[in-house]
Amino acid sequence: MTGPREAHWLDQLQEDGYCIIPQLVAEQQIAALDADLEGAFAQAPLGKGDFYGHRTKRFGSLLRRSQVAGDLVLQPLVLSLARAILGSACDRMQLNVAQAIAIHPGEIEQFPHCDQDMWAGRKGDHEYLLNVIWPLTEFTRLNGATRIYPGTHRKPVDNLESLDDPIVAVCKPGDAICFLGSTVHGAGPNQTEDVRRGVVIGYSLGWLKPYENLWLAYPPAVAKEFSPELAELAGYVQHRPNLGNFEGQCPSVLLSDKVPEFPQATDSLRPDQKEAVREFAKTRRGGR
Repeated sequence: MTGPREAHWLDQLQEDGYCIIPQLVAEQQIAALDADLEGAFAQAPLGKGDFYGHRTKRFGSLLRRSQVAGDLVLQPLVLSLARAILGSACDRMQLNVAQAIAIHPGEIEQFPHCDQDMWAGRKGDHEYLLNVIWPLTEFTRLNGATRIYPGTHRKPVDNLESLDDPIVAVCKPGDAICFLGSTVHGAGPNQTEDVRRGVVIGYSLGWLKPYENLWLAYPPAVAKEFSPELAELAGYVQHRPNLGNFEGQCPSVLLSDKVPEFPQATDSLRPDQKEAVREFAKTRRGGR
């Protein structure tokens, strides 16, 4: 159940396909994240490809680069919105991506797209994804602020010419830009002399293959330092029934001090499935 604050932003997400929550976290927290990522921003190469951008830097694995990134993943209001959007179509959600993006001067406008298109499943029955962009620097109309096309989550877009004018997500560090995986969006062009930096943290249905390979980004030696909730979002949990197991057990077993050589395969079922299987097994055992 959502409270009045969550309900306000949830209504806007469902109506417009996006919302911008002002000053959701302190600017000092965002400044600390930016400082933690400074070295990675300096070392990361510019992208290759017209979609990622030839004047844009991108890198992931943010949870092992900064503790602040983990704090943003677990931001309570964002988690509440993500669960409200995704919870009807999955047993649990997962982290889909935690990526830093720096748009350098001279970058062109990104191709307008919706992120759910990375999955080939049928669309329109439910949402696949909720993304949150956290600006590290001010987003302006001139430096590449994200462009969002309201209402595109409700109607298919056959071609770019059919798109109405976008809104430009002008905002500051501490603000949170939230949008659905079905909402068309794209980064704007950077026509300034400054770099526009931000991070995107996305949450998707727990039974999907995530955009970022979580187990390579956060192997057990890294994930064992996470809180249990963060480790679960990063892939160290099963999605009932039994999806994503390790040797028949929850993959969180890999975060323990001693991993059994032969783990005991153990059911991980929803309550309704567990009851159905139990009743079936009982009849085959002669009612015992």
